[in-house]
Amino acid sequence: MSKRALITLADGVEDLECVTLIDVLRRAEVEVVVASVEGRRMVTCARGTRLTADAMLVDVLAQDFDLIVLPGGMPGAQRLAEHEPLAERVRQQARAGLLFAAICAAPALALQGYGVLKQRRMTCYPAFSDRLSGCSFVDQPVVVDGNCITSQGPGTALEFALTLVEQLAGKGVRKQVAEAMLVP
Repeated sequence: MSKRALITLADGVEDLECVTLIDVLRRAEVEVVVASVEGRRMVTCARGTRLTADAMLVDVLAQDFDLIVLPGGMPGAQRLAEHEPLAERVRQQARAGLLFAAICAAPALALQGYGVLKQRRMTCYPAFSDRLSGCSFVDQPVVVDGNCITSQGPGTALEFALTLVEQLAGKGVRKQVAEAMLVP
């Protein structure tokens, strides 16, 4: 049975993070659903890249996903943080023990605001670490704490994506995907 991942988009999300996540997860044969919170499928990323979502978030919220991922970037991470239907869906994912993940500003803005980081080890873009409470900031590129995976930013996006592959499909699939991309 194929694994399913939801990647959320909002205007102003980090271009490199979004594209890297989508690409690497699809290379691992994960069914990726890219969903917009904007009321339209076309989203403009922080650096001007335009991405077309597969769906509107409201249309896929009731579906089952093995993983929900929030990219960072500003103001995209803030827009995701303020989207209450997404917040509730991530809370459900966390309560169910299913994987949820965020990178860059999204752990500090969205996951912190959703209340799903309590007592967890996590990371985020270091400049946002002062916004955290009730969790332990770890200055590492990627941190896995149970079903929560976080990462620091654009430069860690590939390692983050490969870690998500490993969490979903195992070390063997991670190794195959990394080798095919010439990742040492």
